[in-house]
Amino acid sequence: MPKGQPTSVPDDGLTTRQRRQRPLLMVHTGPGKGKSTAAFGLALRAWNQGWRVGVFQFVKSAKWRIGEQTVLERLGQLHDETGEGGPVEWHKMGSGWSWSRKQGDETDHAAAAAEGWAEVKRRIAAEAHDLYVLDEFTYPLTWGWIDVDDVVAALTARPGRQHVVVTGRNADPRLIEAADLVTEMGKVKHPMDVGQKGQRGIEW
Repeated sequence: MPKGQPTSVPDDGLTTRQRRQRPLLMVHTGPGKGKSTAAFGLALRAWNQGWRVGVFQFVKSAKWRIGEQTVLERLGQLHDETGEGGPVEWHKMGSGWSWSRKQGDETDHAAAAAEGWAEVKRRIAAEAHDLYVLDEFTYPLTWGWIDVDDVVAALTARPGRQHVVVTGRNADPRLIEAADLVTEMGKVKHPMDVGQKGQRGIEW
């Protein structure tokens, strides 16, 4: 795509503007670092455009508060206070999902994942957000906790102009086929290869 130009223009009857405004289903997968980081960067852009951002973390522990969560929630507060940017919601499965008001860690992770997906589907039907970040969502699909065909059907038939980005390794081929944009992060080198664990400001 030199200079941001498409490599081909389909004969679909749409104008350039109409084609440009179509909502995207995006997948960040692969063994390399940076899948979630890229999705949260996208969320920052969305906030700046005044979009309604919903983040749903399907694997992260409730005890692990990553830096992006602090930043995006603060930006959501800024929107509430001043109207700048857009509203932000952040939910993670490890805390029992915000809307279910459960405390502590979930013991039945499969049921919690299914509950999270059911809520995402309800929100998609209601057009609740402009951007959905389904972080580490490929894992409950791989583990059989959530039906892949149901996910693909719901995401491809979503109404309105709702963008979705899914992160995680080993994305199912059906999800990849349905997506508009797929990025595979490859690992060339990583500090963990020589025994170095994650560090503040880089991993969280």
